[in-house]
Amino acid sequence: MSKQTAITSSEIGILWMTFKQKTMITRMIDYFIEQADDEEAKEIMTSLQGEIKPYIQRITDIFKDEGMAVPLGFTEADVNKEVPKLYDNGFDIMLVRLLKQISMGMHTLNITMAYREDIIKLFRELTVITQRYYEICTAYLLQRGLLTKSPSVPMPLKVDFVKDNSYLGGINPLANKRSLNTVEVAHMYHAIEANLFGMTLIKGFAQCAYEQEVKDYFTEGGKIAQGIVEDLSQLLAASDLKIPVPPGGNITKSTLAPFSDKLMMYCVSLFCSFSLGGNSLGTAFSLRNDIAGTLAGIMKDVFEYAHKGAKLMIKHSWMEEPPPTK
Repeated sequence: MSKQTAITSSEIGILWMTFKQKTMITRMIDYFIEQADDEEAKEIMTSLQGEIKPYIQRITDIFKDEGMAVPLGFTEADVNKEVPKLYDNGFDIMLVRLLKQISMGMHTLNITMAYREDIIKLFRELTVITQRYYEICTAYLLQRGLLTKSPSVPMPLKVDFVKDNSYLGGINPLANKRSLNTVEVAHMYHAIEANLFGMTLIKGFAQCAYEQEVKDYFTEGGKIAQGIVEDLSQLLAASDLKIPVPPGGNITKSTLAPFSDKLMMYCVSLFCSFSLGGNSLGTAFSLRNDIAGTLAGIMKDVFEYAHKGAKLMIKHSWMEEPPPTK
């Protein structure tokens, strides 16, 4: 086999991030497989686990071949599979589905930052796996009534063009606001759906975290997610559109942590990054000024919360430093 070309800084960075994400996912799935009482859910997670682990090893091999230190990521020390269920009613597959949403975006972006054939191939293969399991998880949740679809609207019967600048309005409280368009609904509904799940996830984390300041941080995050859901739901309701209701994924009464505080903090950090990316797209594609303003305010709150979390991770030596350039 011919020698590979030298690895670039971008490729080191995206492989490093992927290693961290995949080791987190495998540790979380370890716990949910152990606690699963639905055989189909257990089969989905076990199959996914089997497909992810070889890619962790492939990334490890690339780092070793390049003479680079292999990151620690997350290990068996970060999960306790023996504690009682922290969540039930389909939460495990809801989590996998959201993690696959995040992975789809990351893998697609990573391909655009890779140059070496073997690394491009790695991310292309991961993209295919991620898309397949996202579809499997979505079908599973829909079949069990655990996923609420976005609202239906009347079908457009003709093509229209925007008549005047009032289409962009929405800030003036005295002026009439046009109804939301379907592009705006798509991004807002997606944000509500993600934050409803995130609210459950982080409240469960707050219930079982070891450190009190970590518990407090998660509690604060739950309130932020709830505020986002309320703000965006008001915009949907103003256009007479239904608001999503979480049909599953409940928190139990268990206070025993299945994951280390380090892993839970990283998971929330990852979800904050996902939220910032999604809301930035929503802002870019929203043509009503008040919607863009609302989403910009949400991004500010999420960024400040994520920054606070980064300081907390640094304080406890939980933040693994990305590979430096010097």
